[in-house]
Amino acid sequence: MYKYSKILVGLDNTEVDKNLIKAASDVCKLSGSKVVYFVNVLREMNLPEQVKKEFPDLLDRALKERQKELQASIDEHFDYGNAEIIVNVIVDEGQVTKTLLKYAGNEKIDLIVLGRKNESKSGGVVISRIARRIACSLLIIPKGSDFKIGNVLVPTDFSDYSKQALEKATTLIKKSKNESAKMFIQNVYQVPVGYHYTGKSFKEFSEIMKQHAKSDFEKFTKSLDLKGVKTEQTYTLDKDDDIIKDIYKTAKKIEADLIVIGAKGRTAAASLFIGSKAEKLIQVDTDVPLLVVRPKGKIAGFMEMIREI
Repeated sequence: MYKYSKILVGLDNTEVDKNLIKAASDVCKLSGSKVVYFVNVLREMNLPEQVKKEFPDLLDRALKERQKELQASIDEHFDYGNAEIIVNVIVDEGQVTKTLLKYAGNEKIDLIVLGRKNESKSGGVVISRIARRIACSLLIIPKGSDFKIGNVLVPTDFSDYSKQALEKATTLIKKSKNESAKMFIQNVYQVPVGYHYTGKSFKEFSEIMKQHAKSDFEKFTKSLDLKGVKTEQTYTLDKDDDIIKDIYKTAKKIEADLIVIGAKGRTAAASLFIGSKAEKLIQVDTDVPLLVVRPKGKIAGFMEMIREI
């Protein structure tokens, strides 16, 4: 499993920044990161030409002032430790999504860290747009939440994407050296339409599906090294065609500190598909941090992707 050597953290100069900076600090320790880019994007200033002429240095002064404010917050909350980490503080003007994607692509970022203000719909839109277009992993920290490795929930459908999520969760737990950390591996299974034609009751067929899920899990984990990590399998019957609700219900039940889910990678075309479950998990307002794992890859059709926004 590759390391998060280069991290980009999206800041907005609000109270959420503190949690994001601390999260970046913890990720650096766990993943051996080398470079961190703290990026804040100011809205474009559509100033009249006369104002620009009268105050030619207005934008530059605003950018420098914001950079100074962010640097102070980073100095307070980012723990460099003994690691040699290059920290870049960038303040730019423009459209948030495009600007963050620009830096992510140009700097070949491995992980983007973003905050979620659950009361802000626009923030959720930005996260969704970025999630669909980046070619790296994404860590979402809800307002008031901290990034920590304790009870980690990993939903799995036995796909290669799920395998990547399990590998990353396993690595993070081992690196954390938290003896109480535990990984809960969840499979949400469903009873197929038309089950009654088999002569079986709903309960009987649900048991059949559960046994198949257990069998698939054994095959699925044979190639994974889970030694040294406390794990617990959990199987959930989806009765109302809402897998995402089932996942978050389990997250609440086990008091999850983090949900880790795998996402599809980039295609040869410009469009990116992260998968329906990952997409819906990103869109749900919750107080549980979410790590969407996607192997770092080349951003295909980058300029075309930018134009789509």
